[in-house]
Amino acid sequence: MKLFYSPGACSLAPHIALRETGLPFDLVLASTKTKKLADGSDYLAINPKGQVPLLELDNGERLSEGPVIQQYIADLAPASGLVPPAGTMARYRVLEWLNFVTSELHKGFSPLFNPAVPAEAKPVFAGRLKERLAWVDSQLAGRDYLTGDTFTIADSYLFVVSNWTAPTGIDISDLPNLAAFRARVSARPAVQAAMQAEGLIK
Repeated sequence: MKLFYSPGACSLAPHIALRETGLPFDLVLASTKTKKLADGSDYLAINPKGQVPLLELDNGERLSEGPVIQQYIADLAPASGLVPPAGTMARYRVLEWLNFVTSELHKGFSPLFNPAVPAEAKPVFAGRLKERLAWVDSQLAGRDYLTGDTFTIADSYLFVVSNWTAPTGIDISDLPNLAAFRARVSARPAVQAAMQAEGLIK
C-alpha cells in the first residue's frame, strides 16, 4: 500500500494507524500547496481532490477521506483493536467520535489556516473551536482515551487535529484532560515513529 501524505496534516492519523497495525506500506510525500509529488509529477492526476490522505491499495484501487481510510486500515488488522467489530455499539461509539472530530474540529480549523479569511473573523472561528475542545476535555475526564481504556482510530485523529492548536494560536493550557491525553498518545511508539518519519520530531 501507499499512503500519500503531507507532514503534520490529517494524513498523520492513518499514518499512525498503519504503524499501530504493523502493516507494510510506503509513504509518498504530496504537497497540498503545489499539488506536486516529490518527483515533480502532478498529484491531481492521482487524486483530483488534491488533498491528503490518499491510500493506494495493492491492487491499484485508491481510497480517499481520512476517517474512511482509518477504518479500512483498522479492519485489515482486527487484532490491533483500533476499531471494535462491525455491528457492535462499541464500534458505533468510535465512529461517532470520528465524525465529531472530522466535522466539528477538523473543518473548524480550516478558516484559521486560510490566508483569505479576514483576520477579524478568525477569533470567532477560534472561539467556537475552543468551546468544542473544552467539551472534548470534559469527555476525557477519568478516561485514558475517547471511548475508555483502548486506543482507537478516533484517538489518533483527535491527537493530530489537536496538534493544530499551537500554530493557530488556540490556548488549551486550561484543558488538563486533553493535555494528559495528548501526552499519552504522543508517547506511543507508533506515534513517535510516524512523527519522526514525517520530520515533525527528531
